[in-house]
Amino acid sequence: METHNPSITNPCSFAGLRPFMADLPYPPIQVREQNLSYASLLSIDYCGFVSELSAITQYVNNENRLSAQSCPIAKTLLGIAMAEMMHLQKLGELIVLLGGNITFTAHYRNGGQKMWSPQCLTLPEHAAQMIAADIEAEKAAIRQYETHIGMIKDDCVNDVLKRIIQDETYHIMLLHSLQSQV
Repeated sequence: METHNPSITNPCSFAGLRPFMADLPYPPIQVREQNLSYASLLSIDYCGFVSELSAITQYVNNENRLSAQSCPIAKTLLGIAMAEMMHLQKLGELIVLLGGNITFTAHYRNGGQKMWSPQCLTLPEHAAQMIAADIEAEKAAIRQYETHIGMIKDDCVNDVLKRIIQDETYHIMLLHSLQSQV
């Protein structure tokens, strides 16, 4: 006699989910001139320890682990991850326009290079710790963008970074609102 095991499914539907970002347009993706030094700085934002690639991976991992137990939190995390994907794409365009290459390697000013790896992630076990780690990562990203804005003398690049900071600030607000749900 054959037994039938029912399927286990995730009750959380992500259909129609859109990126969670500030309701403001992005400036055009352009640069004043090629500058490999600026491209190297943006490589850190692209795939360094504090980076859009790290943020995307951390948010998706947290969403995966939480979706079966808390659909609203999981949807927020995935919506934020989608916005971070847009940031990654825009940074990649800027890096190429500046004359750099996308190699998933962060190029530091001291000449050091570090290829992105999952070691860049913070993956706590509990939802409250996940959200706290996400808030800290967003704050670190804002600090890093502000530092890079001070180092980059290209208003076109800086306008994009300033716009990304607005999304990161919005993400912190969203994450703070999630803390009351865990």
